[in-house]
Amino acid sequence: MAMEDGLVSEDDILLRSEKEFHDAAKRNDTERMQELIRRGVDIKVKNKMDRKALHWAAGAGSEQAVRLLLDHDMEVDDTDSFGMNALLLAAWFGHLSILKILVSTGAKLTCENKNGLNLLHCAAQRGHISILEYIMEDLENVQLNKVDKSGKTAFHLAAEHGHPEVVEFLIGMGCAHDLKDKEENTALHLAAKQGHSDVLQKIMETGESIDEKNIDGMTALHLSAEGGHYESIRLLLEAGCNINELTHTNRTALHLVAQHGSGREVKLLVQAGINLDSVDTQHTSALHLAVLNNSTGIVKDLIDAGCDLDIFDSRLQTALHVAAEHGQQNIAEMILISGVNLNLLDKQGKTSLDVAARGNHVNVVDMIIKADRFYKWEKENVTSDSDSLVGMSLTFKQDHRQETQHIRSVLWKLASKYLKPGEWKTLARHWKFSDAHIRAIEHQWTGTKSYKEHGHRMLLIWLHGVITAGENPIKGLYEGLTGISRIDLKACDSRQMRIHPLLKNALQCEVRFFENGLSTYQPGDAMLSSNTQH
Repeated sequence: MAMEDGLVSEDDILLRSEKEFHDAAKRNDTERMQELIRRGVDIKVKNKMDRKALHWAAGAGSEQAVRLLLDHDMEVDDTDSFGMNALLLAAWFGHLSILKILVSTGAKLTCENKNGLNLLHCAAQRGHISILEYIMEDLENVQLNKVDKSGKTAFHLAAEHGHPEVVEFLIGMGCAHDLKDKEENTALHLAAKQGHSDVLQKIMETGESIDEKNIDGMTALHLSAEGGHYESIRLLLEAGCNINELTHTNRTALHLVAQHGSGREVKLLVQAGINLDSVDTQHTSALHLAVLNNSTGIVKDLIDAGCDLDIFDSRLQTALHVAAEHGQQNIAEMILISGVNLNLLDKQGKTSLDVAARGNHVNVVDMIIKADRFYKWEKENVTSDSDSLVGMSLTFKQDHRQETQHIRSVLWKLASKYLKPGEWKTLARHWKFSDAHIRAIEHQWTGTKSYKEHGHRMLLIWLHGVITAGENPIKGLYEGLTGISRIDLKACDSRQMRIHPLLKNALQCEVRFFENGLSTYQPGDAMLSSNTQH
């Protein structure tokens, strides 16, 4: 051996010549192998994974190299650190010719790797049909239903890894279809879990029970749902599986698709008539899970399908409580537009409005107050369903429309320049804002000037109601302001409100403009446009 034949690298235990010998065996380079053998290389030397040249050659399908090695190395059953020997490697990588050579050399046929996989398991898991045919036809006493350490048969492995032709072959050979592994999964469960719908189809054709449960109480439908496998879910539904089957934690397939955010799958289950309002052991509905997941599309599908919005979980929180807690505006709005009971209290005795205020989700707070006021208005004013405004136009979000730009700037000026601390609350009460509404608005604190922000928010909430009701906002504002400056004079005492005369004047002009319905009317002709000095 030449002197320069050091270790390949610090993390390898092979000499350069030994590594070269392994590589030559892998690429079937028998000339180089013979040259190295003549130079005295140890052909049985193993690398740090306990692999020797015979392993590499068998795994790579290098036939000449295998024959050459078998002339010098009769220890054909040696295993590597995974418990794989040359025979199992040939089966795993699908090299039939190598397998035959090893069998004729007398390799042990009942060997297993560290996980208990035998020849049949290896070929089935990897989908090598030609090797399976050879094993079944030419080898003696093959145990078709032998299990590995996790309790899986070759049939389980072929199903789990999605090999329909192997599944079909094993069924034809008469394997047992209903055996359960250590997790109590049948082959049907494993195919469903991985979404191998073609395999699922073949197993279902054997007439296997499709509602079997595994160790967690999950059926094939649950596992397909959890994985978000559309096609598998569709096949199981078509085959008439029990759509409302519950897991050990009382979850339906709908809970699982909602939690994993699979929108198409939700639609599929909803169309098939799954129970929308089923609750699990935590008293959680599919809607709760979709909200927690912020899956807006799924929430919409469930609401459109008519799910119950007032179901509460173990904390007594409704879906709106959850959306309020996380500040989810789009979801909160969808729920509010559908119409919900805003008086429901959670375990802490909080409404969804309280929860939104506590989380400082200002936009959600304002939306809930708008909805609360709208529901009351609708109850008093809308007689039949045909009158109802609930439709595409209803929104509780912040208004950024061009048409309301002018009145919104009026309200901003009113709140920031004219209303003194506390005056917005008098006005709010005049407009029938409840104490809870006022408390929720006031919860936001940005410093001593907070009252300006509070007043502005209150005015915009009020404006939403006025516009929804189709009334004249300027007129309403003028009446509100004159109304509160006269409220209960005795109580007001010296703190009696004085609405700034210029503001009053300007508002009166605007009201007249509105009422005369002048075609030339430009919003802002009279209103605070002349940069009035205080």
